[in-house]
Amino acid sequence: MKTGRLNADQLHQSTEGATEEVAVSVVIPVYRSAPTVAELLRRVCNVLGAITHRYEVVLVEDCSPDNTWDAIETARRNYGNNIVAVQLMRNFGQHNALMCGLKLARGQIIITMDDDLQNPPEEIPKLIAALEEGSFDLVYGTTDARQHAGWRNLGAALVWRFYRRVFGNSITPTTFRAMRKHLAHGIQFYDLNFTYVDGLLAWCTGRIGEVTVEHHARTVGNSGYSFRKLLLLALNLYTNFSLLPLQLVSAIGLTAALGGFGLGAYYVLQHFTSSVAVPGFASTIVAVLVLGGVQLLALGVIGEYLGRLHLNVNRKPQFIVRQICRTTVADNFPPAR
Repeated sequence: MKTGRLNADQLHQSTEGATEEVAVSVVIPVYRSAPTVAELLRRVCNVLGAITHRYEVVLVEDCSPDNTWDAIETARRNYGNNIVAVQLMRNFGQHNALMCGLKLARGQIIITMDDDLQNPPEEIPKLIAALEEGSFDLVYGTTDARQHAGWRNLGAALVWRFYRRVFGNSITPTTFRAMRKHLAHGIQFYDLNFTYVDGLLAWCTGRIGEVTVEHHARTVGNSGYSFRKLLLLALNLYTNFSLLPLQLVSAIGLTAALGGFGLGAYYVLQHFTSSVAVPGFASTIVAVLVLGGVQLLALGVIGEYLGRLHLNVNRKPQFIVRQICRTTVADNFPPAR
């Protein structure tokens, strides 16, 4: 067991001694998942045990307020597999927790998935097969019938639309992914906050595929993503990976300016033709409100970029690790059934 405060660089150093060759790693951020951890590990290990004897499961506990860490420790001791358990010092968010897990993962193929079992672990072989058969660097598991609430699907659709717009592809990004090791480690150059893993992956490769997988209804607990968090994720996508908001505000400002010049020219012409009516209050207040609204919108967008720049310049940590528990077993034992 390794304990103490570790940042991203120290975490990399802490894995240098773990040199065992691993075929498949599964990285799972866990939060409020005490009731499902044991079942999750059992099913994941059963699937991986049927594929290879050299695998690992990396669980990143994102400072859950319940007893998820205790549940992880209990479940981990029930297996002889290479289970890596990481506890973060505070809640850094799913994507930052994923970056921590990807940095630790040693597999030639790395799978990421949620802890809620909505994506069945039994679908992992489909991802691996699609990755290898299609010569992709990254494959997403997608579905036509997502078992989420309507607002959750609406928020996810908004994020997908933004993703496709920013990166110019038709892929549907999901949390159920398979990627090659060199890609997972290639995105580790990004050590700042406001992380969006799918954006970093799309920056690094164009060989991205998708395969249809099952998606089950959640049986325990509620989604950690509210509609507000999904909107913030979409905003994070745009402000971190695109200048489109600034360009949009510039276009609105240009349109407003051209309209103002055109209206001014019209009234100058009316003045010289002696047909100017007495200026009214309504037209004045409308102009003030419209132009004031455009200016406030522009300031808000610029402020969003400046705020993120400020936090990143101050090196707000991507994640800090409290402790790492790793079983150092060269060959995994068959999983408990």
